[in-house]
Amino acid sequence: MFLKFSLRSVFYGAGGGNDIQWCFSQVKGAVDDDVAEGAVLSGKLPEILLVSVPPSLPPPFLPLWVLIQMKIHKRISALRKMKCFPCQFSNTIKSAQLNTSALMSVSFFDQADIISTVEFNHSGELLATGDKGGRVVIFQQEQENKTQSHSRGEYNVYSTFQSHEPEFDYLKSLEIEEKINKIRWLPQKNAAQFLLSTNDKTIKLWKISERDKRPEGYNLKEEDGRYRDPTTVTTLRVPVFRPMDLMVEASPRRIFANAHTYHINSISINSDYETYLSADDLRINLWHLEITDRSFNIVDIKPANMEELTEVITAAEFHPNSCNTFVYSSSKGTIRLCDMRASALCDRHSKLFEEPEDPSNRSFFSEIISSISDVKFSHSGRYMMTRDYLSVKIWDLNMENRPVETYQVHEYLRSKLCSLYENDCIFDKFECCWNGSDSIVMTGSYNNFFRMFDRNTKRDITLEASRENNKPRTVLKPRKVCASGKRKKDEISVDSLDFNKKILHTAWHPKENIIAVATTNNLYIFQDKMN
Repeated sequence: MFLKFSLRSVFYGAGGGNDIQWCFSQVKGAVDDDVAEGAVLSGKLPEILLVSVPPSLPPPFLPLWVLIQMKIHKRISALRKMKCFPCQFSNTIKSAQLNTSALMSVSFFDQADIISTVEFNHSGELLATGDKGGRVVIFQQEQENKTQSHSRGEYNVYSTFQSHEPEFDYLKSLEIEEKINKIRWLPQKNAAQFLLSTNDKTIKLWKISERDKRPEGYNLKEEDGRYRDPTTVTTLRVPVFRPMDLMVEASPRRIFANAHTYHINSISINSDYETYLSADDLRINLWHLEITDRSFNIVDIKPANMEELTEVITAAEFHPNSCNTFVYSSSKGTIRLCDMRASALCDRHSKLFEEPEDPSNRSFFSEIISSISDVKFSHSGRYMMTRDYLSVKIWDLNMENRPVETYQVHEYLRSKLCSLYENDCIFDKFECCWNGSDSIVMTGSYNNFFRMFDRNTKRDITLEASRENNKPRTVLKPRKVCASGKRKKDEISVDSLDFNKKILHTAWHPKENIIAVATTNNLYIFQDKMN
């Protein structure tokens, strides 16, 4: 059974189907235009070009020299994208596309505003987003209106703070971006909320708390904070709390740094709520939330000779119920399940999940499109979902040889892989998510499309997050892509898809049919339409 989504207010969202409808709920953002994640920022050179070149080297050999230096300097960021070809260095500057949206006439948008992660907390009351500028914006769901039983609270800005700042590693001559790679919420134990946010190198634990009272009547301090001369105090007063406007404070409680040589791509909270893991391209570390000066290395796939490096870690996650179990995926399309009870260093996996490749689909791009960009356990812990470039796969933890379900996200792009390779879109990292009951999975695609797959009925639907459908309670219409032949009415030709508009980051409310999808610097929030 699919849900039907519709629009509600001035934020942004999306949905569509049979018995329940998705409607546009809210949108936060400015310009509805996307830029490939990992693309070179306008006016900046790629990181892997920051190497010394002998002055006597002829220009035609520069790309080859860069590749050699890249290996010597162990620049795993290039290996992560699996780009080792001289032609990749020809285009060093990319500019934002012109947006001619009817809603605004802005030509360019700030790269720092591009949303890089979206995450609901465990109750769904709060929704956090991180962007390339290192900022975290938290939205809070308003309380349900009792006078209108069909109306549910919308999301409004709750708190905004700067989580990370740009840094520079002088020892390695490496610029560290402020971009927020992941956000993970901790379960709420008191009035305050806690979340982990990370950029490429540093993880921070933030406390989000409210304050609606302030103390007054100090004996040794004036109301403006200045200290009084103790000799002038003749009477003692009892300080009291006075009401004040609600203030939401975000304060860093812990900073976990200097443990990763390569770029952090995943963080995951353990079910014991005391520890968490962080994964980069070659290693996975285990942290205690109260200890910042040390961590335990539990996975290390770095070979003694970097020339022998054949794969990198792309994602990692703890099991939702078993605190000793975690999985990590690789650029080769494999998923390894590890048990920390077996050994302190989990280089030897307990289970290996890998699907044999279909020889009929073998091509030059097979290794690239098989790379897994995201892995998520189901809420029950029985299944896990992986996303590669063209498909979503559901795995039963008790069956390693093949997935129990496979859903094609945009199979019509298989014939376009060559052009997608040329414009770097083939390296896009799409995320995926489960609904609260694990019956529906969702992931993003191009042209601001996102896909939903019903595991019970085996039906699927394509919906679009667009500013054109910005009227409140507007039901989203299913979209179809015509791969070849005569195009029917309301179908979109695969040749007319906009690959600069893409949905990489999605999240589903843990208890309700509310979804959030991010397109460039727009956050769309959709909910199922209540009749």
